[in-house]
Amino acid sequence: QVQLVESGGGSVQSGGSLRLSCTASRFTYTMYYMGWFRQAPGKEREGGAIIRSDGRTTYADSVKGRFTISQDNAENTLFLQLNSLKPEDTAMYYCAARPGWYLPPNADLSPAAFADWGQGTQVTVSS
Repeated sequence: QVQLVESGGGSVQSGGSLRLSCTASRFTYTMYYMGWFRQAPGKEREGGAIIRSDGRTTYADSVKGRFTISQDNAENTLFLQLNSLKPEDTAMYYCAARPGWYLPPNADLSPAAFADWGQGTQVTVSS
């Protein structure tokens, strides 16, 4: 089973930046989606940024232009660069993965589409 371990979370002031990492082990998917989701206290988990194995990316409107997802295939590592952070970005950030090539439009931002999850890393943004 795929194992995902996130790191890089922390506390920053509004306007600051962070870089999250997700290291995958036992990763045997050749075609896949990987992504970053987040969940704030009392709210549902939501999709933030997704990358497909061919490099195609999808971003939620709330993070578009501020967050950048990337991957290092040689190191089996997924990254999320978070810039211009806002207090409303405060959440637990989770890395997720699923095999496959096609998902319907906007389905790739749905947590229900993903089966493999990490334990999360906390991001806290103060005003």
